[in-house]
Amino acid sequence: MSRMLSLIPDATNIAWETKCREEDMKQRALENERRAIDDARRAVDEKAQQLKSLSHQSALIAGFCMILIVEISIPDDLHPALLLSFGCTTAMVVSLMLTSMLNATFMLVAILRYDAVRRDVSFERFWKNHCEDDWKLALRAFVFGIPLFCLVLAQIGWVKLWNFSDGSSWIWASSCISVIAV
Repeated sequence: MSRMLSLIPDATNIAWETKCREEDMKQRALENERRAIDDARRAVDEKAQQLKSLSHQSALIAGFCMILIVEISIPDDLHPALLLSFGCTTAMVVSLMLTSMLNATFMLVAILRYDAVRRDVSFERFWKNHCEDDWKLALRAFVFGIPLFCLVLAQIGWVKLWNFSDGSSWIWASSCISVIAV
């Protein structure tokens, strides 16, 4: 009889430990779910910051080139080939930067609508399936637009100093701007 009475506290301890273990497992599962939500939100925020940065830089450069086209005073005796080169280069910069900006903005809208709580699909898979190609296009347009923008800066010196009697002034201006830009 005394032996059976000594088993009762052991049985209650085992039941208590089992109950605590089950509660601990539920809490750990809840914490793991919270961590997964935080990881998904962190990934979304990181991509959102990258997209915002790309979009803002592209818009800034495109806006600068648009203002440049409108505000620059082009000499009347400018060589037509230089005028054509300047116009085409500036237009290409604007179109590449607008392509980059718009793609980045549309992707930003898409990823900000991603549901980090339900997560039907992981953010990495969502990014790869829906955004990766557009991201590459936006980044490629930006990367191709930057050297063209440097070329536009060099052409500004050439166009603005076209009328000076010293023929080397526009060469020096273009060279200096190109070196500074690089």
